[in-house]
Amino acid sequence: MSSRHHIDDFMRGRIIGKIEEGRKITDVAREFDIAHSVVSRLWKRQIYRPISKRNRRTTAQQVENQFLAASGKQISRKTVARRLREGGLYARRPVVCVPLTRQRHTARLQWCREHHNWTEQDWACSTILR
Repeated sequence: MSSRHHIDDFMRGRIIGKIEEGRKITDVAREFDIAHSVVSRLWKRQIYRPISKRNRRTTAQQVENQFLAASGKQISRKTVARRLREGGLYARRPVVCVPLTRQRHTARLQWCREHHNWTEQDWACSTILR
């Protein structure tokens, strides 16, 4: 049975820092007494985040293409999306709404002021919500 240990954020940062300094993954794995595959996986996950954080509207497909151009290694779009989700980055579409004109804003505010003290029964009898 294998023994699994959680790597905290501080340790993860130290590992990534060593690789960013130019050290080899194998050397870093030996130094921290961690499997090569674990260090390699940490590094791969680290690479996706800066690409997508620079432009929050970047799609997983675009991140895949940028990763291929930067590293020369092929990864799938699903893998990119999964890794970004693990890092707390989710696909979001910007909300599109028509901004209110000053006249419409004033009319809405007046309506709210007129109806702010309505009871549940007033709302039940109203045809506004039907």
